[in-house]
Amino acid sequence: MSILGNSKTLYINLIIIFSIFILDRLTKLYVIYLDKINTGSEIFSSKFLNIYLIWNEGIAFGLFSFDENNLYNFLTLIILIIIFVILYMIYKNSGFKKYSLLFIFGGALGNVFDRIIYRAVPDFIDFHIGNFHWFIFNVADIFITVGVIFMIFLELTAKKQL
Repeated sequence: MSILGNSKTLYINLIIIFSIFILDRLTKLYVIYLDKINTGSEIFSSKFLNIYLIWNEGIAFGLFSFDENNLYNFLTLIILIIIFVILYMIYKNSGFKKYSLLFIFGGALGNVFDRIIYRAVPDFIDFHIGNFHWFIFNVADIFITVGVIFMIFLELTAKKQL
C-alpha cells in the first residue's frame, strides 16, 4: 500500500492533488503573463474584486514577509516538513478527513513550488468591500483554506470519547 492509499484510491488521490496543482499553476502563469503584457497595472477591477499580481515572500496571506535569505530558507524548510507531515496524515486517515488533507496538500505543493522556483508566491485575488481589502491570495490558498475549514468542521462535529 502506498502512502497515498491502496491502488484503488491512489489514482483518485493523485488526480485530486495534481488537479489542484495544475489549476493553481495555470492561473498563476496566466496572471504573470497578463501582468507582463499590462506592465504591472491592475489586470481586472470591479466593485468587489481586483486581480493584480503581487509577489509574496512570506507565508499565508503575506504574513512573515522579509528579505533575510537565511530566514526565508528556514521558513521554506519548515513548510516542506509540514507538507511531509500532511502526507503522513493523508496515509493515516480516510473519508472526508483524507480529502480535506488532500486539498491542503495540493495547495501547499503549488505554493512551495513557487517558493522554490520564484523565491516568492504569486498572489493576485483581491476581494474588497469599499476600502476594506482582505489579504491577497491565489488558487492554492483557496484549496488550503477550504481543506482547513473542512478539518475544523470535522473536529467540531466529531463525537469525543472520554
